[in-house]
Amino acid sequence: MQARGPLMIEHRLIERMLTVVEGVVADIEATQKVDPVFVDTAVDFIRFYADRTHHGKEEDILFRELKKKPLSPADQRVMEELVAEHVTGRETTRALVAANSRYRNGDAAALADIARHLKMLTEFYPRHIAKEDKVFFPASRGYFTGDEDQAMLAEFWEFDRQMIHEKYAAVVEGFEKRA
Repeated sequence: MQARGPLMIEHRLIERMLTVVEGVVADIEATQKVDPVFVDTAVDFIRFYADRTHHGKEEDILFRELKKKPLSPADQRVMEELVAEHVTGRETTRALVAANSRYRNGDAAALADIARHLKMLTEFYPRHIAKEDKVFFPASRGYFTGDEDQAMLAEFWEFDRQMIHEKYAAVVEGFEKRA
Protein backbone atom coordinates (compact mmCIF):
# COMPACT_ATOMS: atom_id res chain seq x y z
CA MET A 1 0.00 0.00 0.00
CA GLN A 2 1.17 3.52 -0.73
CA ALA A 3 1.21 6.12 2.04
CA ARG A 4 -1.71 7.96 0.48
CA GLY A 5 -3.82 4.78 0.81
CA PRO A 6 -4.80 5.21 4.48
CA LEU A 7 -5.54 8.89 3.88
CA MET A 8 -7.92 8.02 1.05
CA ILE A 9 -9.57 5.29 3.14
CA GLU A 10 -10.11 7.85 5.91
CA HIS A 11 -11.70 10.16 3.34
CA ARG A 12 -14.34 7.54 2.63
CA LEU A 13 -15.36 7.39 6.31
CA ILE A 14 -15.43 11.20 6.52
CA GLU A 15 -17.70 11.24 3.46
CA ARG A 16 -20.03 8.74 5.12
CA MET A 17 -20.25 10.94 8.21
CA LEU A 18 -20.97 13.96 6.01
CA THR A 19 -23.91 12.09 4.50
CA VAL A 20 -25.28 11.55 8.02
CA VAL A 21 -24.76 15.24 8.81
CA GLU A 22 -26.59 16.25 5.62
CA GLY A 23 -29.59 14.24 6.85
CA VAL A 24 -29.45 15.99 10.21
CA VAL A 25 -29.34 19.40 8.51
CA ALA A 26 -32.48 18.44 6.55
CA ASP A 27 -34.13 17.35 9.82
CA ILE A 28 -33.20 20.66 11.48
CA GLU A 29 -34.78 22.57 8.61
CA ALA A 30 -37.93 20.39 8.78
CA THR A 31 -38.40 20.22 12.56
CA GLN A 32 -36.63 23.35 13.82
CA LYS A 33 -34.77 21.36 16.47
CA VAL A 34 -31.59 19.34 16.87
CA ASP A 35 -30.24 16.83 19.33
CA PRO A 36 -27.28 18.61 20.97
CA VAL A 37 -25.74 15.20 21.73
CA PHE A 38 -25.61 14.48 17.99
CA VAL A 39 -23.79 17.79 17.49
CA ASP A 40 -21.34 16.82 20.26
CA THR A 41 -20.75 13.48 18.55
CA ALA A 42 -20.28 15.11 15.15
CA VAL A 43 -17.81 17.58 16.68
CA ASP A 44 -15.92 14.72 18.33
CA PHE A 45 -15.70 12.94 14.96
CA ILE A 46 -14.53 16.08 13.19
CA ARG A 47 -12.00 17.05 15.85
CA PHE A 48 -10.48 13.68 16.62
CA TYR A 49 -10.93 11.70 13.43
CA ALA A 50 -11.06 14.20 10.56
CA ASP A 51 -8.78 16.80 12.07
CA ARG A 52 -6.44 15.36 14.68
CA THR A 53 -6.06 11.86 13.21
CA HIS A 54 -6.45 12.48 9.47
CA HIS A 55 -5.16 16.03 9.10
CA GLY A 56 -2.54 15.21 11.71
CA LYS A 57 -1.03 12.61 9.39
CA GLU A 58 -1.19 15.02 6.49
CA GLU A 59 0.32 18.02 8.28
CA ASP A 60 2.67 16.29 10.74
CA ILE A 61 4.01 13.65 8.36
CA LEU A 62 3.17 14.09 4.65
CA PHE A 63 3.47 17.87 4.49
CA ARG A 64 6.52 17.82 6.75
CA GLU A 65 8.25 15.45 4.34
CA LEU A 66 7.11 17.43 1.31
CA LYS A 67 8.63 20.60 2.78
CA LYS A 68 12.00 18.85 2.42
CA LYS A 69 11.45 18.44 -1.33
CA PRO A 70 11.74 20.97 -4.17
CA LEU A 71 8.01 21.27 -4.87
CA SER A 72 6.74 22.81 -8.06
CA PRO A 73 5.10 26.21 -7.52
CA ALA A 74 1.71 24.66 -8.30
CA ASP A 75 2.16 21.82 -5.77
CA GLN A 76 3.44 24.28 -3.15
CA ARG A 77 0.38 26.47 -3.69
CA VAL A 78 -2.01 23.51 -3.36
CA MET A 79 -0.30 22.35 -0.15
CA GLU A 80 -0.67 25.85 1.32
CA GLU A 81 -4.34 25.89 0.28
CA LEU A 82 -4.90 22.55 1.99
CA VAL A 83 -3.35 23.80 5.24
CA ALA A 84 -5.54 26.92 5.08
CA GLU A 85 -8.58 24.71 4.48
CA HIS A 86 -7.72 22.65 7.55
CA VAL A 87 -7.76 25.90 9.54
CA THR A 88 -11.16 26.78 8.07
CA GLY A 89 -12.50 23.40 9.18
CA ARG A 90 -11.20 24.00 12.71
CA GLU A 91 -12.70 27.47 12.88
CA THR A 92 -16.08 26.23 11.65
CA THR A 93 -16.01 23.43 14.21
CA ARG A 94 -15.24 25.90 17.03
CA ALA A 95 -18.19 28.04 15.89
CA LEU A 96 -20.39 24.92 15.83
CA VAL A 97 -19.40 24.11 19.43
CA ALA A 98 -20.25 27.66 20.51
CA ALA A 99 -23.63 27.54 18.74
CA ASN A 100 -24.45 24.16 20.29
CA SER A 101 -23.61 25.52 23.73
CA ARG A 102 -25.90 28.51 23.16
CA TYR A 103 -28.66 26.18 21.94
CA ARG A 104 -28.31 24.00 25.05
CA ASN A 105 -28.65 27.14 27.16
CA GLY A 106 -31.98 28.02 25.56
CA ASP A 107 -30.92 30.33 22.72
CA ALA A 108 -33.34 29.27 19.98
CA ALA A 109 -31.56 31.50 17.46
CA ALA A 110 -28.47 29.29 17.81
CA LEU A 111 -30.28 26.55 15.88
CA ALA A 112 -29.81 28.47 12.63
CA ASP A 113 -26.09 28.80 13.40
CA ILE A 114 -25.82 25.07 14.08
CA ALA A 115 -27.50 24.28 10.77
CA ARG A 116 -25.33 26.82 8.93
CA HIS A 117 -22.07 25.45 10.37
CA LEU A 118 -23.04 21.83 9.75
CA LYS A 119 -24.04 22.69 6.18
CA MET A 120 -20.78 24.54 5.65
CA LEU A 121 -18.86 21.45 6.72
CA THR A 122 -20.89 19.22 4.36
CA GLU A 123 -20.10 21.57 1.47
CA PHE A 124 -16.48 22.27 2.40
CA TYR A 125 -15.13 18.78 3.06
CA PRO A 126 -16.13 17.12 -0.26
CA ARG A 127 -14.29 19.82 -2.25
CA HIS A 128 -11.30 19.55 0.07
CA ILE A 129 -11.24 15.76 -0.19
CA ALA A 130 -11.52 15.86 -3.99
CA LYS A 131 -8.58 18.28 -4.18
CA GLU A 132 -6.48 15.91 -2.09
CA ASP A 133 -7.56 12.64 -3.75
CA LYS A 134 -7.55 13.79 -7.37
CA VAL A 135 -4.91 16.52 -7.45
CA PHE A 136 -2.53 16.68 -4.52
CA PHE A 137 -1.99 13.05 -3.51
CA PRO A 138 -1.20 11.87 -7.05
CA ALA A 139 1.17 14.82 -7.59
CA SER A 140 2.86 14.42 -4.21
CA ARG A 141 3.52 10.72 -4.81
CA GLY A 142 6.07 11.66 -7.46
CA TYR A 143 8.30 13.40 -4.91
CA PHE A 144 9.05 10.21 -2.96
CA THR A 145 11.01 7.07 -3.60
CA GLY A 146 9.35 3.77 -2.81
CA ASP A 147 11.35 3.54 0.42
CA GLU A 148 10.39 7.06 1.49
CA ASP A 149 6.74 6.32 0.77
CA GLN A 150 6.87 3.13 2.85
CA ALA A 151 8.62 4.97 5.70
CA MET A 152 5.76 7.49 5.74
CA LEU A 153 3.23 4.66 5.70
CA ALA A 154 4.93 3.11 8.74
CA GLU A 155 4.88 6.49 10.47
CA PHE A 156 1.14 6.81 9.67
CA TRP A 157 0.49 3.45 11.38
CA GLU A 158 2.48 4.52 14.44
CA PHE A 159 0.63 7.85 14.51
CA ASP A 160 -2.71 6.01 14.50
CA ARG A 161 -1.55 3.57 17.17
CA GLN A 162 -0.82 6.44 19.53
CA MET A 163 -3.99 8.43 18.72
CA ILE A 164 -6.41 6.42 20.84
CA HIS A 165 -4.20 6.94 23.88
CA GLU A 166 -3.97 10.68 23.23
CA LYS A 167 -7.75 10.98 22.87
CA TYR A 168 -8.65 9.18 26.04
CA ALA A 169 -5.89 10.78 28.10
CA ALA A 170 -7.49 14.09 27.12
CA VAL A 171 -10.93 12.78 28.17
CA VAL A 172 -9.63 11.80 31.61
CA GLU A 173 -7.75 15.09 32.00
CA GLY A 174 -10.95 16.96 31.19
CA PHE A 175 -12.84 15.10 33.89
CA GLU A 176 -10.00 15.64 36.37
CA LYS A 177 -10.08 19.41 35.75
CA ARG A 178 -13.81 19.49 36.50
CA ALA A 179 -13.42 17.48 39.73
